Amino acid sequence: MGGSDEPSAGTTETPTMVFKKITLIGASDDSFDDAVDDAIDRAEETIENIHWVEVQELGVEIATADDREYQAEVTVAFEVED
Repeated sequence: MGGSDEPSAGTTETPTMVFKKITLIGASDDSFDDAVDDAIDRAEETIENIHWVEVQELGVEIATADDREYQAEVTVAFEVED
């Protein structure tokens, strides 16, 4: 009992996981889904320990593209290693 912060004998502490988030923008000529997949595929090629992806915004580039370019802004969260 008491207010000790020490772990009890015979127990182990689980290390705290720390994550970092970055923002990526994927693009596709076909669809928003493909734009999201583009961003995720590129992230998986270069980043280890990805835990989740959040889709933040969707947009369509029409000003400078020959046709529509679907864009997806995603936040990628990955575990920071020690």
